[in-house]
Amino acid sequence: MKKILFVCHGNICRSAMAEYVLRDMAKKAGVSVEIDSAGVSNEEWGNPVYPPARRELQKHGISCDGHRARQITKGDFARFDRIYYMDSSNARRLQRDYPEETGYMPFLPDRNVSDPWPYGDFARTYGDIVEGCTRILEEVKNG
Repeated sequence: MKKILFVCHGNICRSAMAEYVLRDMAKKAGVSVEIDSAGVSNEEWGNPVYPPARRELQKHGISCDGHRARQITKGDFARFDRIYYMDSSNARRLQRDYPEETGYMPFLPDRNVSDPWPYGDFARTYGDIVEGCTRILEEVKNG
């Protein structure tokens, strides 16, 4: 079974949304995969999914109940097969905090996932998340 970790800044919006979107997609597709999310920062530690992100997921019938933000750890690099970061600032933070680790990649290969904080556009972020999760699910299904 593949083990996937999504990483953003605080683990209350983008990475958490990706975790629950991919869980929903995998369940519907009958694909067995372990999915988790984390932040590069600990400033949101223990917090639930940010309310506007939760509402966006709920619009699509996806629950994120029980989520509590956490920070990525060194052990995550050994535990997960794939670690996807949401934007280039997350990549820089991973490189700074874990310079010996290289097992992470961009969630979207050609751009950052839209950050909902500056504009409050959680629908746009959701669209980016669905795009990335669709690609990742296909990769998991094809080996």
